[in-house]
Amino acid sequence: MKKIFLTLLFMFIFILNAQAKTIKRDFSTVINDSGVDIESIAVSIKDLDSGKVVYSLNDKMLINPASVQKIYTTPVIADVLGYDYKLNTEIYKRNESDVLIKLGADPYLTSKDLKTLIKNVDKSLQTVYIDDSILDTKIWGEGWQWDDDMNILMPRFGAYNLDKNLVKLTIVPSQDGQFATIMNPTKYPFVIFNYVKNGTKTDLDVHRDNAISPNTLMISGTVARPTTIYIPNNNLKRYFDMQLTNILAEKNIYLKTNFIFDKQNEKDVLVEEISHDINTAYSDILKNSNNLISETLFKLAGRKYANLATGSDSLGIKMFNDYCVKNNIDNTRIKIVDGSGVSKNNLVSADFVTNFLELNKTNKIMDLLPKPGEGTLTHRMLPIRDNLRAKTGTLSDISSIAGYLTSKSGKKFAFCIIINDIKLSNSDKKMLEDFIIREAYIRL
Repeated sequence: MKKIFLTLLFMFIFILNAQAKTIKRDFSTVINDSGVDIESIAVSIKDLDSGKVVYSLNDKMLINPASVQKIYTTPVIADVLGYDYKLNTEIYKRNESDVLIKLGADPYLTSKDLKTLIKNVDKSLQTVYIDDSILDTKIWGEGWQWDDDMNILMPRFGAYNLDKNLVKLTIVPSQDGQFATIMNPTKYPFVIFNYVKNGTKTDLDVHRDNAISPNTLMISGTVARPTTIYIPNNNLKRYFDMQLTNILAEKNIYLKTNFIFDKQNEKDVLVEEISHDINTAYSDILKNSNNLISETLFKLAGRKYANLATGSDSLGIKMFNDYCVKNNIDNTRIKIVDGSGVSKNNLVSADFVTNFLELNKTNKIMDLLPKPGEGTLTHRMLPIRDNLRAKTGTLSDISSIAGYLTSKSGKKFAFCIIINDIKLSNSDKKMLEDFIIREAYIRL
């Protein structure tokens, strides 16, 4: 009997080892056939029931994660801000002729909201005070690339968030066949060099010429029909002040002094507020990879965590590191410098990501990760829509994806794939990611 038991045991171990080797061979075949530089890809796949790693490749290597970073900063933000936090912008009456606007750094605040906020301001208004102390004055992240200055996905951010921190321009074909007309409805003080002509298709090139002035735009190419473009706002306070001035002018209110900074005090009386729900923000971060919202909430959460008046990225980083220590996640080797993953200075390992995902496998914030057909997965892996939730990342030569997978056999896994290969196009990188996930779905 004992011999039969030992024989069966050895056979079982042999089968398990054979299966493990088969799985590793299948993944290795896919990766090797892709032509990717093996030293530029990191993979970790972990069984969520057993906690064991079922496949790894360079999983301890430090590598830039791009926007996959949001999959481990957002749960920390939610842990601090919670689900009842409101993104508020408030107006207070200070006395009969003065008001104070208290900014909440709300990334959803619009000029229309601002108009609603001051709808009941009396025409006797003399002075507007603004409390912008909620966030520091650093409006771009450490290690963000200067040549992304015109990238609308990486706008500046701060207490004066308004209209997504983008300025709208409309380009209309000319009637006489000469240069097109460029309309600037906000009257933001751009100096525009217009080289746009009529054409059979719209093909525009827009760049900022900082050698002349930070507000100098060079716009060239062709336009076939009225076209709207957006320019990242490089001076948030100036834009906010201009919009507020214009809204007051519509009410025939013309102030004799500029807006004055001051902090809200207990004697100020709340008159009106504009609020937006934090849960919408969490969804936009994880589903749509919104950098403006991610960075703003990272600072706001750091502010609340430290119980200080002003939020900053350094407070957000301390909040994140303390969360890892509290939950026994080894973060001694990794480095994060922002909340969104935009910075080239972020360094993480694939096994850190899967360890974090394992810790948060029942965290309700992860239910906001997109399925195939949603958000950044709109056109990817549709056949396994009900078996996958994941966060993607794209940055320069980097592509990444991490999340949760339920295999065809019903097993649940956390996975992370990060590829930093300058030879492969982004589309090839993402195709390789999809192949690896497909193999995991079929074979695990």
